[in-house]
Amino acid sequence: MHTDTDSTTRPRIRRRSWVRILLPAVLIIAWLVGAGLGGPLFGKVGEVSSNDQTTYLPSSADATQVQSLLGEFNDADAIPAIAVFVGDSDLTDDQLAAINDAIAGSVDIEGIADEVSPGIPSEDGKAVQAFIPINSDAELGDTINALGDELRDVSPDGVTVYITGPAGFSADLVAGFSGIDGLLLGVALLAVFIILILVYRSVLLPIVVLSTSLFALCVALLVVWWMAKWEILLLSGQTQGILFILVIGAATDYSLLFVARFREELRSTQDKGAATIAAWKGSIEPIAASGGTVIAGLLCLLLSDLKSNSTLGPVASIGIVFAMLSALTLLPALLFTFGRSVFWPKRPAFEPEVVEAEHGVATKGLWARLARGVKRRPRLIWITTTALLIIGAAGFTQLNASGIPQSELVIGASEARDGQVALGEHFPGGSGSPVYVVVDEDSLQDAADILLTNDGIDSVSITASDSPSGTAPVTEDGITAFGPPGTEPVAPSVVDGQVMLQGTLTDAADSDAAAQTVRDLRGELDSIDAIVGGVTATSVDTNDASIHDRNLIIPVILVVILLILMLLLRSVLAPVLLILTTVLSFGTAMGVSAWVFNGIFDFPGADPAVPLYGFVFLVALGIDYNIFLMTRVREESLKHGTREGIMRGLTVTGGVITSAGLVLAATFAALSVIPILFLVQLAFIVAFGVLLDTFVVRTLLVPALSYDIGRSIWWPSKLGRGKP
Repeated sequence: MHTDTDSTTRPRIRRRSWVRILLPAVLIIAWLVGAGLGGPLFGKVGEVSSNDQTTYLPSSADATQVQSLLGEFNDADAIPAIAVFVGDSDLTDDQLAAINDAIAGSVDIEGIADEVSPGIPSEDGKAVQAFIPINSDAELGDTINALGDELRDVSPDGVTVYITGPAGFSADLVAGFSGIDGLLLGVALLAVFIILILVYRSVLLPIVVLSTSLFALCVALLVVWWMAKWEILLLSGQTQGILFILVIGAATDYSLLFVARFREELRSTQDKGAATIAAWKGSIEPIAASGGTVIAGLLCLLLSDLKSNSTLGPVASIGIVFAMLSALTLLPALLFTFGRSVFWPKRPAFEPEVVEAEHGVATKGLWARLARGVKRRPRLIWITTTALLIIGAAGFTQLNASGIPQSELVIGASEARDGQVALGEHFPGGSGSPVYVVVDEDSLQDAADILLTNDGIDSVSITASDSPSGTAPVTEDGITAFGPPGTEPVAPSVVDGQVMLQGTLTDAADSDAAAQTVRDLRGELDSIDAIVGGVTATSVDTNDASIHDRNLIIPVILVVILLILMLLLRSVLAPVLLILTTVLSFGTAMGVSAWVFNGIFDFPGADPAVPLYGFVFLVALGIDYNIFLMTRVREESLKHGTREGIMRGLTVTGGVITSAGLVLAATFAALSVIPILFLVQLAFIVAFGVLLDTFVVRTLLVPALSYDIGRSIWWPSKLGRGKP
C-alpha cells in the first residue's frame, strides 16, 4: 500500500514542481515582451500628445467654438509667432529697410507659412513687430529656434530680436516638457534606487524592485500610447510626466509591501515557494484595496469639464493597474527565482523559534519603542498632532489658485516672456493675441460699436479674405467700408452668415486686465449672441472650468473613498476618522505650500487645478498608507484585541510604510526638474504632504487616536464588541 501511494504521489509532486518553475518563467517572459514593446515608445510620446489648451476645453466653451471657426475665416491653419525688433535708439530708415528684408526672407525657413506680414513700426519709432505664421505640422520648437537665429543673424547692428506670441510661448512649453522622457525618469529612478539601497542594504533587491516598476511603466506606456494614437485618449506633456512618476512611485510602494511580507515568511519557512505564496496571500488585499482606492479617486476626474483633467483619470488609472499587476505577478516571480539571495548580503535567517517567541512582532527597535510611546500617551499625542496640523492648515487661505499668466507657465529664462515685455513697452499689450468675436452678419455694426467703445480694446479689425493682410481696420466712422482711407474697400469674410471681428487688447493677453476685458465683452455682447475667443478667452474658460471641476470633484472623491474604506474595514467610524485625518493632512500640506510659494519662491500664483491635483494624489495616495496600516491592525485585532492589534500593526508596518512614503515623496519631488510651474508646485505639495502623512499622521495621529478610542473604532462591526 505504501508503494502504491508513493507511485501516485510522485507524479503529482513532479507536476507541482514544474508548475512552480514554469509559471514564474512565463510571467517574467511575458513582462519582458511587454517592456520590449513599450520601451521604444519613450521619446515618441510627442507624436501622439498635444499641449494646446484649446483642445482640452469642452466643446461647448466659447473659446473652443471660435477656435474651430478660425481656419474657415482665415483659410489657414497656422500658429502665429510675433517677431519684435527693438532698437537701442530710434530706428533709422536703413535699419527699417534691413528689418523688412529680414522679415520677408523668413519665409525660406522650414516650417514658416508662405505669407508673413510686413513690419509694423511702433509709434515711438523704436521698435518693429511682424506676424509670422508657423505651420501647424512643423516642429514648433525647432522652427522657432531657427527663426530667431536667422532674424538675429540678418538684423542690423543695434537691434535686439525677440520671438514671442502664441507660437513663442508654445515653444517654451515644448522645451520645458522635453526632459520628461530622459531627465525626469532618470532622476526619479536614481532617487528610488538610492533610497532602496539605504533601506535594504542590498544591491540585488533594489534592482529587482526597480525592474518591477520600470516594466510596469513600459507596459502602461505601451497601452496609453496606442490609445492616444487611436484618439481614444488625449495625452499632454503634463499628463505624461504625472503618469511616469505615479507608476514608478506606486509600483515601488506595492513592491515594498510585498517584499516585507516575503521577508517575514522566509523567517518562518525554508521553502521559498511557500514563502512566496504566503506573501502573495497576505499582500493581495492591501495592494488591491490601495490600488482600487487610487483608481476610484482618479476616475472621479472623468466628471471634469476640462479634458486635461478628465483624460488624466483613465491614463493614470491604466498606470496604477499595471503597477498592481507587476507587484503581484512579476515581483513574486522574481523573488521566487532568487529566493533568499535577493537580500544578499543580509539574507533573512530561517528562525521559526524566534518568530514564535516574538509572536510575529519584534519587541525591540524604533517602531516597537514608538508603539509603546503611543500606548503610554495616546490622547496627548493625537491632540497635539491635530493642533499642529490645524495651525499649518491655516495658510491654505493664502494660496492664490485663481490662475497664472501664460508667460509665467515656464520657470527660468524665456525669450517669449522677454519679447512680450518688449512688445508691451512699444505696442498695445495684446498685440499678436487678439480677441476674436464671431457674430451674425446682421449684428456686425452692434458688435463693432461695443468693441470700439471698450477701454480694454486698442483697435478693431475684421477678417477680410480680399485684403492682402487678411484683415481690414474698423473705425468709429462706421463699418460700411473696410480698409485705410483712400484705398479700395474690401468685403468681410462671411462663413454661414457669420463674420469675425478682431480686437487688439490694450493690456497683455495673459494679464488679469485682459481677462476682465473678455468677461466684460461677453456680458455686453450677450444680447446679440456673439461668441468671444482667442488666447485670453481660452485662459478664462480654462480657469473657470478648472474651478468648477475642483468644487465638484473633491467632494465626490471623498465620498467614493469613504465607501471603499467602509467595505474594506467593515466599519463606519474608522473610515470616517481616516478620511478626516487625511483631509487635515492635505489642508496642512496646502497651507505650508502656500507660505513657501509666496514667501520663499515668490511664485505669481497657481493654476486652479493645483489644489485639485494635490487633493487627488494626497488623499488617494495618502489613504494608501492608512490602508496598509489599518488592514494589518484589523488582522491583528481579530487575534489579539484592538489595542494590542494597533500596537502590533504599527510595529510591523512602520518600516515598510516609512520606506514607501520616502520613495513616493522622492518620485514626486523629481517632477521639479521639469521647469513648468504647475509641475514644480505639484511636486512640492505631494512630496511634502506624503512625508507629513508618513511621519506624523500615519505614525502618530492615527494610531494614537485609534488606541484612545479602542474597540469602538470598528463600530458597528462585531469586532467593535470584541476585546478592547
